[in-house]
Amino acid sequence: MRAEETLMIEQGMKAVNTYRLGEFHPFQGAGQEYLYLVPSGAIFALDEMTSAIIKRLGEGERGRDDLLADLTARGYTAPDVEEAIEELHQSHAIATGNGFHESAEKLPVPFPLQTLVLNVTNQCNLSCKYCYEFGEDRVATPEGKPKFMSEETARAAVDYLLDQSSGRRAVHLTFFGGETLMNFKVVRSSIEYATERAHAEGKYVDFSLTTNATLLTPEVIEYLAEHHVGVTISIDGPKEMNDSLRVFSNGQGSYEVIAPKVKELLAKHKSRPIGARVTLTSQVVDVKSIYRHLKDEMGFYEVGFAPVTTSPVRLYAIGTNGLNGILTQFTELAYEYLDCALRNEHHGFSNVSDTLQELHAGISKSHPCGAGLGLLGVGPSGDIAPCHRFVDADAHKLGHISTGIDRDKQADFLDRGHIDSKLPCHTCWARPVCSGGCYHEAFVRYGDTGHANLHYCDWIRGWTDVCLQIYGEIAARNPKFLEHFDERKAG
Repeated sequence: MRAEETLMIEQGMKAVNTYRLGEFHPFQGAGQEYLYLVPSGAIFALDEMTSAIIKRLGEGERGRDDLLADLTARGYTAPDVEEAIEELHQSHAIATGNGFHESAEKLPVPFPLQTLVLNVTNQCNLSCKYCYEFGEDRVATPEGKPKFMSEETARAAVDYLLDQSSGRRAVHLTFFGGETLMNFKVVRSSIEYATERAHAEGKYVDFSLTTNATLLTPEVIEYLAEHHVGVTISIDGPKEMNDSLRVFSNGQGSYEVIAPKVKELLAKHKSRPIGARVTLTSQVVDVKSIYRHLKDEMGFYEVGFAPVTTSPVRLYAIGTNGLNGILTQFTELAYEYLDCALRNEHHGFSNVSDTLQELHAGISKSHPCGAGLGLLGVGPSGDIAPCHRFVDADAHKLGHISTGIDRDKQADFLDRGHIDSKLPCHTCWARPVCSGGCYHEAFVRYGDTGHANLHYCDWIRGWTDVCLQIYGEIAARNPKFLEHFDERKAG
């Protein structure tokens, strides 16, 4: 054997037996050390020995023999050290040689549908100043198209959902707008048709809708409760906050109109939990006050918050300082959630429970969400879009209910949205739960649905770290509470 070949073999063996740190984010909970493994999204609880190995490799690469000598000198047995090294290597917490080539899996297309969002109307009786559908940053081009979805189109959409959900026992039908209840006739007929068709096929359809609550009546509330329809109310907090931007066309605030209707809904609709959805803007950032009002005073089961989607030049856009303030308040509410979890009590801050659900499941996203894959939006005309936010936007049309999806357009949308296409994300430890962020947000900010939402990176990392700490605390102090997330997923 030639000398150079011998040298190459020796170098290869050295590389295989030389360890370095893999990719992970360390965090603690109740004194327990954890690693959030990237890109798998798994959480690894360190014991004394694995922690010592991680700390040793944090000082630089080490050979297997060096690690063995170091750890056995501390009193550990060689077999235990070998087992710990192998466990860390198998989990990819530590690596050898060139490391691991890990690419997020490309999902098969066609992918079975799970959720269809019917935008039953593109009309609204409010004129919210930040509205992504009618505001300054709108992407919709509804001119010349139907303003209200017909019953025929809605039935065709239901047929499409059931026909394209092969292998799924349960599917979701969500009603959206505009203001959804402006076309309640179609909502009602769709529920009845979908229930009948699904029953004939041995399937179950879960129904939900989002509304501004202005058109809630006792009859509508009774129907929603009777048919177990999940309801989310768009409301931005107490009167002075809600009415700053959620107004009628004459400028009148909407709070005094919706407050009594919401109270009646909460009093009479007991078949499903009722949630509130808050849009945060530069004028509406007092997260804790809003939460207290909606959860404690009005009685919503849960409250979720989302920063407004807009270009940075709008007066209601949230700047860096505003986002930092929101993160601080989110953190305070998250620790309130922790206190409740340790007492096995419900807390209604859905932002933390949703993130904990993903962390518990070990989610590692190839795409930011199910848009264009297991979820589609359908406009009043029957046009198909990646999600409800792109409905009626010709540039983002993927097909039509009558003819189906243009698979080439769908593939292009999904390829550009895949995490592998977003180079700035490849070194971010939070990519398993983010995958670059909302497509619609990216388009409004950067003109490209496949662009990473770089303006949110620090915020996402900060929030994910908080949720990891909360998860670690619960896992160490009340692990039985985590079974709640298994039940939630199964439901």
